[in-house]
Parts: sequence; C-alpha cells; structure tokens
Amino acid sequence: MRCTRHLADEVATLAFGAQLARELQPGLTFYLEGDLGAGKTSLVRGMLRALYHFDLYRMHDPREWLDAGFRDGNDGRAISLIEWPQKAAGWLPPPDVLIAFRIGDNGRDIECEAKSPLGARFLETCCTPY
Repeated sequence: MRCTRHLADEVATLAFGAQLARELQPGLTFYLEGDLGAGKTSLVRGMLRALYHFDLYRMHDPREWLDAGFRDGNDGRAISLIEWPQKAAGWLPPPDVLIAFRIGDNGRDIECEAKSPLGARFLETCCTPY
C-alpha cells in the first residue's frame, strides 16, 4: 500500500505529521528519506509529542547505532522515526513504513509506502491510497 501527499509548506508538513500521530500503534518503525531540507524533521516535529526520534545524519559508521544505545530503546512498543536510515544500514530494525520526501518547485511531495503488514494497516487508517 502506498499514499502520496503534496505539502505546500512547513505548516502543511506539521499538520500531516499530527494526522499521522493520531493513528500510531505501538511498535511501528518509520524510515524517513530525502535530501537535507526536504521536510523530514518538520514532519517529525508534527509527531514528536508521542514518538521516539532518531536522526542519524551525523553518524559516520553504522556501528555508531549500537554505541549510542539506540537499539536498546526499541522494546517492541516504542514508535521509532528514523531519519537518514542509510547511516546505520544493517543495524536498524526493518521499517514498517518508508516515507520518501522530494523537494518540488512549490513545496514537498511525500510518498508513504508500507513495508510490513503493520505498516499497511497504519496507512489504511491514515492515508488515502493512490
């Protein structure tokens, strides 16, 4: 299952983050991918009150994920939003939902893609498929 959204500005991005947060279920893992400035952190800001957030931008080696103790923070009930997941490739839990951000001429376009049955159930409740 997939869904897309056009987010005209930061306000729209924050609002979409809040919409996603209303449907969260324990144990969900999200990967957020996109260029620097694409809106990943803004989306997370819209969700953060209820989430555990990992921004791996400054990591240089995937083993830093382990050294930082991040793996210990996911007990199967935590909801994880992971920016720059490629920085810890091979060490992260697989995503339930992949959210890809693309910068456009008039805002951002995002595509949400379910990567697990839990992710598909989540998207069914919060996104209209295309």
